[in-house]
Amino acid sequence: MAKIKVKSAKEIELIRDAGALAAETLIRAGEMCKPGVSTLEIDEFIGDYTRQHKGISACMGYHGYPRYACISINEVVCHGIPNANTILKDGDIVNIDITTILSGYHGDTSAMFCVGKVSDIARELVDTAKFCMEEGIRAAGERGAHWNDIGCAIQDIADEHGFSVVEDYCGHGIGRGFHEEPTVYHFRNYERCPFIEVGNVFTVEPMLNVGRPGTKTLSDGWTAVTRDGSLSAQWEHTVVKTKDGIDILTLPR
Repeated sequence: MAKIKVKSAKEIELIRDAGALAAETLIRAGEMCKPGVSTLEIDEFIGDYTRQHKGISACMGYHGYPRYACISINEVVCHGIPNANTILKDGDIVNIDITTILSGYHGDTSAMFCVGKVSDIARELVDTAKFCMEEGIRAAGERGAHWNDIGCAIQDIADEHGFSVVEDYCGHGIGRGFHEEPTVYHFRNYERCPFIEVGNVFTVEPMLNVGRPGTKTLSDGWTAVTRDGSLSAQWEHTVVKTKDGIDILTLPR
């Protein structure tokens, strides 16, 4: 594992500022998740709201990505591209993933939103994915935690509920860069890993599938879907390791 930067107190507060704006934007975008609304409408709101609050949408133009946020519905695992033809309908589960740059630092967060009445399995998946994220964060905050403790905690919960953990996409360090070291695995792995150090800032963002963990990327080069067409769900926070445990940096003010 490459050298992982320890952030200064000032850097952490700047990341917290970016994370707070991302979180506030996410809450408002989630309120738009109703039948008949297009993902493009939600995305345009995200871009406008971010600009109005002096932020930059990190996704726009990142390696050629064409929109302000990723909006992924049902079997879409991640990186769903918002467009005018994708209209939300009753029963959909929707992930909105927002990364905001403020004062040169990134805050990255995502959440699931249920449109109208969803199936029991969809609700269980959404709730379990959130619990997995929370348990991964908790594990990272334990004294003496290693990086692979995060994935072990997540995998234990997913296994208990009969869901699979996507292995193709991972969490990451974050700060001035969108994606920094380390790669944060969300699945059980036993490779030798260093301790998580105080001042390490990173994302925990597990993706769970109802079916098998495999994914494939569509012809647009971005949209990742489950290979078997099963539902997928993801939650994400940016966090920092502290002397007392863990601090979530993507919470609204």
